[in-house]
Amino acid sequence: MSKRVMIAVGGVAVGLVLIPLIGFLPALLVLIGLPIVGYLLLDRSQRRRLRHITRKELH
Repeated sequence: MSKRVMIAVGGVAVGLVLIPLIGFLPALLVLIGLPIVGYLLLDRSQRRRLRHITRKELH
């Protein structure tokens, strides 16, 4: 499995565990909010490098 597939499977697993514990909407906010907060915590140069790597893999 590729790294992206493993991350996606892990995210689905965490979502399925969180839904019964805290409800659907809070679990959805956690699953969407954590990656966004992590991205925003990166330095400007780290964000630029991350965008470059992502584009490079697409081509």
